[in-house]
Amino acid sequence: MKIAISSTGKTLEDNVDARFGRCAYFLIVEVENKEIKNVKAIGNTAAAQMGGAGITAGEIVANEKVDAVITTNLGPRAFSVFEQFKIEIYQGQGKIKDVVQDFIDGKLTEMTDATGPQHVGLKK
Repeated sequence: MKIAISSTGKTLEDNVDARFGRCAYFLIVEVENKEIKNVKAIGNTAAAQMGGAGITAGEIVANEKVDAVITTNLGPRAFSVFEQFKIEIYQGQGKIKDVVQDFIDGKLTEMTDATGPQHVGLKK
């Protein structure tokens, strides 16, 4: 299973970024037999966009062929991208390696709707 996580940095020691569309990085984590097998960091090119960051970020993640996404907040546009690609969305916060373990253990809550309005992570 491949999981994309909105991240403040490039490693499992970094934290889940509360913003999805404007996070600094996405960590793509491959889990097999309840163990982390591979981790890849991808810079989020959508973070600097004036508008449409959620859609672009959603497409970046979908292009990685992930099965699930873990983030803290997700706007309606990104949410609709994941619905379209049938990608599961889970809410998590804290250190990424701990959040991935919580995912493996079935402790994360699945999101059934967007958790914030559009443009929530835009810096003014």
